[in-house]
Amino acid sequence: MTSANVSPAAAIDRHVVGENIWLCDRNSDAQAELMKHSPQALSYEVLDSEEAVGRAMLDELQRAAQTTAGDLNIVILGGRGGQALHRLLGEKAKTNEIDNLLARLNVFTQDALAPMRKENAFSFVRDFERLLGDSFFGKVRSFTSMQTDADDLESCLIAFLGQLQSQGPIDILFLGMGPEAGGASHLAYIKPGSGAAANDIAGLIPISSDILDHHIKKFKVGGAQTNDVDEAECRGASHILTLGPAAILRARRIVQSIVDAATAPGKVASFDRLTKTEISADPFERARQFDENPGLWIRLNPNVRSLILPDVLKTN
Repeated sequence: MTSANVSPAAAIDRHVVGENIWLCDRNSDAQAELMKHSPQALSYEVLDSEEAVGRAMLDELQRAAQTTAGDLNIVILGGRGGQALHRLLGEKAKTNEIDNLLARLNVFTQDALAPMRKENAFSFVRDFERLLGDSFFGKVRSFTSMQTDADDLESCLIAFLGQLQSQGPIDILFLGMGPEAGGASHLAYIKPGSGAAANDIAGLIPISSDILDHHIKKFKVGGAQTNDVDEAECRGASHILTLGPAAILRARRIVQSIVDAATAPGKVASFDRLTKTEISADPFERARQFDENPGLWIRLNPNVRSLILPDVLKTN
């Protein structure tokens, strides 16, 4: 595994919205980026189990390998949404079944709590290690995570973006969906009211106790081996490092997985609102809609596959 340690491939500007720090592409205009993408209906597939979702996600990787020359750049998903895929990859990595695929993967993370030791049981990296296993990390071309234990988190995030951008476009961005108040939602950790713009590649946003409670709960439900010391450190995290809307808009393919509505029932209302919202053609109204409900960013990418379980759908 490697940490980000190179300069960004594209020029980065910084803008601050309240306590949120966003890193944007200096060479693009936020409003122009927002309006050049046509809204899409979110078509979704209802599968019968979390394992079926994991198999479908692996199929996406294998299909991309068949249709793309050279390396594959992927961004993996933390939390429950990616766990079935990660278990499957970990099992197959112990054999030689998908060695050719693994050898082509440049793997990146999409968000992280900070400050936090990577050894913390509530760290996404530790959960990836637990599920993917040593064989996976020994076979992939590269694995790059956001650094969460440095004094200067912003500089480390810029370096991470440099590593990501130096590899070329994201071939597959695996996303989930987090519930927010009023049926809003977040992608990665782009939170409502955080001021994220269409040309923001990544950001550092302050963390709330509600987010920490949700994070800790989903790790425990997902089977992480936790302890009181790690939980106390996790509850002391002050920020979330996250990819921003520009990463979502520019990804060649997005694969969304939502498998945990049974333990996160707020996702039912959030998914309903995500699929039914009419996205405005007015630039100012559209910007307001996306700041209020960042889950909508997925609907501006024309190449999305959304995989859900039946309990995500409203029944009334």
